[in-house]
Amino acid sequence: MKKIPTIIVFISLGLMLFPGMLSAQKASDGKKPLIENPNLKLTSDLMTPEVLWAFGRVGGQEVSPDGKTVFFGVSYYSIEQNKGNRELYIMDVDGENLKQITHSPKSEFNAVWRPDGLKIGFLTAESGSVQLWEMNPDGTDRKQVSSIDGGIIGFKYSPDQTKILYVKEIPMENKFPDLYKGLPQASGKLLDDLMYRHWDHWVESYSHVFYADYKNGKIQNGKDIMEGEPYHSPLSPFGGMEQINWSADGKTIAYTCKKLTGKAATLSTNSDIYLYNLETGETKNMTEGMMGFDVAPVYSPDGDYIAWESMERDGYESDQNRLFIMDLKTGEKTYASKGFDQNVGGLVWNDDSKSIYFTSDWHGTFQIYNYNLKSNSIEKLTEGMHDYTSVALAGDKLIATKRSMSMPVELFSVDPKNGEGKQITFINKDLLGQLTMGKVEERWMKTFDGEDMLTMVIYPPHFDPDKKYPTLLYCKGGPQGPLSQSFHYRWNYQLMAANGYIIVAPNRRGVSGFGQAWQEQISGDYHGKSMQDYLTAIDEMAKEPYVDETRLGAVGASAGGYAVFYLAGNHDGRFKAFIAHDGIFNEEAQYLETDEMWFENWDKGGPFWEKDNKIAQEAYAHSPHKYVQDWDTPILVIHGEKDYRITYTQGMSAFNAAILNDVPAEFLFFPDENHWVLQPQNAVLWQRVFFNWLDKWLK
Repeated sequence: MKKIPTIIVFISLGLMLFPGMLSAQKASDGKKPLIENPNLKLTSDLMTPEVLWAFGRVGGQEVSPDGKTVFFGVSYYSIEQNKGNRELYIMDVDGENLKQITHSPKSEFNAVWRPDGLKIGFLTAESGSVQLWEMNPDGTDRKQVSSIDGGIIGFKYSPDQTKILYVKEIPMENKFPDLYKGLPQASGKLLDDLMYRHWDHWVESYSHVFYADYKNGKIQNGKDIMEGEPYHSPLSPFGGMEQINWSADGKTIAYTCKKLTGKAATLSTNSDIYLYNLETGETKNMTEGMMGFDVAPVYSPDGDYIAWESMERDGYESDQNRLFIMDLKTGEKTYASKGFDQNVGGLVWNDDSKSIYFTSDWHGTFQIYNYNLKSNSIEKLTEGMHDYTSVALAGDKLIATKRSMSMPVELFSVDPKNGEGKQITFINKDLLGQLTMGKVEERWMKTFDGEDMLTMVIYPPHFDPDKKYPTLLYCKGGPQGPLSQSFHYRWNYQLMAANGYIIVAPNRRGVSGFGQAWQEQISGDYHGKSMQDYLTAIDEMAKEPYVDETRLGAVGASAGGYAVFYLAGNHDGRFKAFIAHDGIFNEEAQYLETDEMWFENWDKGGPFWEKDNKIAQEAYAHSPHKYVQDWDTPILVIHGEKDYRITYTQGMSAFNAAILNDVPAEFLFFPDENHWVLQPQNAVLWQRVFFNWLDKWLK
């Protein structure tokens, strides 16, 4: 962000914006919006794709060591420039005295307080490669701290501020150097094992943990504590610095790692927590024998305990995420969340080391909870139809990020005694104040087999119950995981509703937040109960007088795309339009095209060639491509070429099959996007094509 922003005017869209400008509270009262651009006005109160991309995205809050101040980042995106930028802001924990402390075209990220509270450390590519920089809390005296060969991707100060750990990428060795001799421009990749590409990148390096002395505000190349090991820490591709932590005395580094490669790595989820002793150089596996994901170790402030998130079963990436604690003096491990039939995430120790705050999803929302070590009990602190997505400690208060289907993430101060939350940032207040959001409603429905299912219904703004509306069935991806109060920047419920559609989003079998048994019912049964749940939801809503049952559509991505492809051949004429993004079309091909084999083996029951495997054979027998002869409804297919999770040939095959069967179809293909659509102009194009297709067939 620059001090004097560039004005970008979208005349044809009726929208004038200042990308990168902060719409936030006045420093004087912490409540009223401060509009640096007084001309930021919309010509309509309905959300558009361009308005969606004008929201400031809040995140990365960090509370000062004394608990009195918090800084956070805000990212804004320019559609014209097709990129975003992130700046840092600081304020008192009560929301007063807001100030922007960075003004740079280079985004600052991984920003943290130095333990003494006198500096803020952050990463930026200002010097050509990504390095560690520091500045005063008011943004002055900005200086480069590290000069690490090849740059770094994450860091943490030791508690005593004498050392810094950092993460950097290590290039993998060429297994066949003689064959490449004299061929510097050869682009061929010679492979002899699996896990050669992951999600959206070819695996040509691995991340390692280093530490170095921190003296006079500088660090140089440090020691690789994983030297000689061809493994990743943090875990690729979604692990961050929460997976690596210092002990309270600064003598040990705990890090998350799955010490497997090749075929073994793609078949297993067994990661462990390793403790590296700086004085002896020894490494100990703290979770040896625990066979699922073990991640995110956090030491208690008094140094007596370490807590982490743990899954029990190897190969099951959606197993229940449990809270475990180890007494570092005795080595005794405690399954702290035993009997708590929910997931645990984002662990934060209280200052007294007697309790742990965390977030967990339940019945379509994320709330804040507290685990008490002495009583071995869990207390739910907050209520409401919202998502608390992260928590930080600020004295006797918590600073948390909160969102809903009608509000992007903002910071809230939460009183842990009564769970009351007070909004302390108002980044998007002015923009939200100009928009009319649709009503969000919770409905419980009886499934075909008598179970209770929560379905979220989002109505168009200015909803008139005397009118009839086209209605969309939203098919969730995953297939496991939460369907909660997300304010998504592609699958945005309010944007869909603003285009005149009622949205029906069922928490079908496989969704988390309703007990582990409900979530596990989808494994090996994508085609069964979850599909009946989808049909229950749309059929129940179709009974309403304001739902036009002749104008129903079904949309979804990933596993939701699978659902759309499956329903296209099994919907008995209910739907008049389909949209599938990055969906699974041919299960047999998907088994051999994807990267993480543990997922396919668990959710399909095994490979398709195991003829005696009844679960697997049942799953593959209902692959969506086997019903393509029954397709008769217009379908839009979307896919990204860099999606290595579900390869683009799945989408291409579905589109080709539709055309060959004389089914009206379109194929939106992104050669530079992965499993998501991340570039602003591509995202706006996605939305325009999405609604153009729906409007063509449902309006």
